[in-house]
This record gives sequence, C-alpha cells and structure tokens, in this order.
Amino acid sequence: MSKAVFTDFDGYQEVADAVEMSRKLGTNFTAKRDLADQYIKRLHPPKMRLRVTDIFDETVSTKTFRMVSEDPPMPPFQAGQYIALAVEVDGVRTSRPYSIASPPNQLGFYDITVRRVDDGVVSNYLLDHVRKGDVLESTGPVGEFYHNPIFHKNTMVCIAGGCGITPFMSMIREILECDIDRTVHLFYGNKDFEDVIFHETFQWLSERFENFHYYPVIEEPPEGYDGCRGFITGKLVKETLGDLDDKTYYLCGPRAMYDFCLPELEGLGIPRSRLRREVYGALPDITKDVSWPAEVKGDASFTVQVQGKGSFAVKASDSLLTALEKNGFILPVQCRSGECSMCRVKLLGGKVFQPPGVLLRKSDRKLGYIHSCAAYPLENLEISL
Repeated sequence: MSKAVFTDFDGYQEVADAVEMSRKLGTNFTAKRDLADQYIKRLHPPKMRLRVTDIFDETVSTKTFRMVSEDPPMPPFQAGQYIALAVEVDGVRTSRPYSIASPPNQLGFYDITVRRVDDGVVSNYLLDHVRKGDVLESTGPVGEFYHNPIFHKNTMVCIAGGCGITPFMSMIREILECDIDRTVHLFYGNKDFEDVIFHETFQWLSERFENFHYYPVIEEPPEGYDGCRGFITGKLVKETLGDLDDKTYYLCGPRAMYDFCLPELEGLGIPRSRLRREVYGALPDITKDVSWPAEVKGDASFTVQVQGKGSFAVKASDSLLTALEKNGFILPVQCRSGECSMCRVKLLGGKVFQPPGVLLRKSDRKLGYIHSCAAYPLENLEISL
C-alpha cells in the first residue's frame, strides 16, 4: 500500500503521537458512545409534539398559541428562529413555518402568533379548529434570522410588515428582559390600525426602556391618527434615525414589503452586507412575479411523473411541494421558502420556474436538484424523490 499523502503534512507526527498516547492513558468512552447522539437530539430534535395550553386573541385576525412539549425539556433557540408546524387538512398533510414570538430566555413554552390570510390553508386551520389541549407536531427550532454579536452592529433597525413582527417580538423581549447592551428601532407597517399586532405591548415597552424605539406606520390610518402614515420609505427611515451608519437592518414581512423596502434602503447607501431579511415564501399568486413567463397561465395543467411511484396532474400556479402533498407524497420540509433545501427533489425532465432569491446550492444546480417548495411547473415534469 502506498504511503498516505497526509503523513507528510506539517505537524502530522505530533498529532499521531498524541492520538497514540490518548489510547494508552485516556479514558475509554466506548460505553458512553450514545451520549453524543442523545445530546444532539436534545438540542436539535427532528420532531416535537407540542400541546396547546393557551390561546390569546391579539387582533380581530390574529391569535397567539402557547405550546409546551409533550416530551420535555424544550430545546433552546435563538431569538428570531422558527418551527415548522405540521397538520392534516382535508386529508392532506402539510406544514408551515412560524417564528417563535416568545423570548429564548425562558424555555417553559413556545408562543407562535398566527394571522388569518386569504386561502391560508394552515393558518386558517389553526385559527378555526385548534383548541386548548390539542397536540401538534413540529420540527425543532431552525433558521438563520437572528442577531450575531460577532458580525452585526449593536444598534438594530427592525422593519416588519404584518405578521412579520413575530421574530422581532422574541428579539426585543430578550434584549429588554435580559438587559442586553443593544438598541432597537422598530418600524412596523400595517394597512389598518386595528390589526397592529402587539401594539400596546410595544408602546408600553418603548415608554419604559430607553434602548427601544417604536414607530408604527399605517397605510390607511383612522381619523385622528397622528403617527407615521403610508409606507416604510427610505425617507422615513433617514428622517427618523438621522445617522444610518453603525447599524444592522433586519426585514421580515410579505414579499411585497421586500420588493418595496430593499430598494428604498439601498437608495440610502446602506450596503447589502448590513441588510438581513427573513425568508417569507413566494407571492400568493406566483404568476404575479415579475419574472414569471407571460406565455404560461396560472391554471395551465401539467403532468408530474414521479420515478417509480406514479404520476399526477398539477397546475402551474401550485408549487411542486404543494402538489406532492396533495397527492400523498410526504417530504421533509422546514422553511417552504427555498432556503433550507430539506424538500429538494431531482428534476429528471421538464422545466420549472424558481422565484428570485431561491438559495439553490451550486452542487444542486450541477446535479439537477431543485427546491420543491419554490419550483412551479412550466411543462410536464419527471422527478425523483
């Protein structure tokens, strides 16, 4: 057998000698080799069973669900992360990601806040059918939308729209409850004043803590409203903050908010390196995406052939993941926004539309994999699960 090339690396012999010495004098952990797996599952469980203990009405369209683990303890998380709740609606098993609204400095429960949306399969099911005592299945906490003190500035400018406020509630409560040396400016946009989630709480916190500043922005304000109106523009941000440097900017909200706010902030000279946004899925009607091919209508029907497992029909406006779930194929899934790659499948034939911003790895592109949650058929497809 030829000599292994790594034996010529600098320091190889010293490492080899240390390994040999540890084998002679070190502790034998063979009997405890399963401990690492136990700790990993404790911190990052693939699945959790969560029991609903309380339901709070936030606005006319929004409720907060408080949940505890049926198999305690609950895993820790970073403020800003989410869980993906799985439910079965009309015989179709599906899931949706929901940011954890409660702060990570307590792990007795998780709060998720859900707003009703048009044709919202899971959100409307939760709001209309889930009661105290029900048990739901979810993933463990995941996601990359959180403050990293090594790379991010101590002054956070948080820009939220609608239900995109939930990760910021977790971040703000952790900062204020734990007396973290960090300043937060929160711009929160909504169409109607009566549907502003957590408004009274944010007002109270802003009056009590000097390092938290709250700016509700209402698109269609009621008579007598004297706060910020319209949209969260670059001009509003500049006039409110003054100095834009030495700050990190976080955005969470619907796709339309990103399409408007990101160019506004970039127009102020804020570099992309200081702009962070949470993934929030594609447009409700994907055919409204500016990149959608005009020749393909949303109700166009195509056939998906699943290698070795049959075929089914799908509309162009349905994501491949949604179509798979409707036809009884269950894939691992978390973000449903084209980021985590859990739901990827191999495209063997045909063409799909993938919205801008899908984080497909270079290796996946090379080998023909796509994120099924963010892939829409443009012709007949053949895939491998």
